Amino acid sequence: MMTDPDILTHKGGAAGTGPVLLIACGALAREVLAINRANGADHFTLRCLPAILHNTPEKIPEVVRNSIQQGRADGFTRIFILYADCGTGGLLDAVCAAEGVDRIAGPHCYSFFDGNETFAARGDEEMRAFYLTDFLVRQFDAFVWEPLGLDRHPDLREMYFGHYERLIYLAQTHDPDLDRIAEHCAGRLDLSYERRFTGYGDLAESLTQISK
Repeated sequence: MMTDPDILTHKGGAAGTGPVLLIACGALAREVLAINRANGADHFTLRCLPAILHNTPEKIPEVVRNSIQQGRADGFTRIFILYADCGTGGLLDAVCAAEGVDRIAGPHCYSFFDGNETFAARGDEEMRAFYLTDFLVRQFDAFVWEPLGLDRHPDLREMYFGHYERLIYLAQTHDPDLDRIAEHCAGRLDLSYERRFTGYGDLAESLTQISK
């Protein structure tokens, strides 16, 4: 199922049959589909790569390059990348430039969900904040707890999170269940909790601007 978070984490997925190819992180699938439904947009084909690539960001550029080239082999002449820099240190931008495609602006999804200008303006006041999105709330164990070994060694919590002060849940939707889980995640990390509703932020604007 295209919105199953476990499948999107490890396998990715695809949806749509439109002439414009969107190559996206699996962590954005639910949001992209929701925006396209709201816009009545049927001109997209969405191909999501496994979200777990974020745990090895050095792999993202080459996987995206391969997906671009496969898209062209499949006949797509218009391709847009729904990845921020995502820890690639500019290497994803180099791939996009070499392949002649654009990507959504921003250093990471926290920024473009919050709005890149808004996020940047917060500056130092949130230097000690740890962020979650809707997807990461659903997949907290798969992306945070287990990869850091906290399921086996909870004493490592202080080493990883001792310099943080609060967990900020950047909520794309109003979902009391996700809010409850996010607050529980903050408790597991011994951080104060804040929920900030962002909606889809700059992601919605970017998709709206991509014409047929």
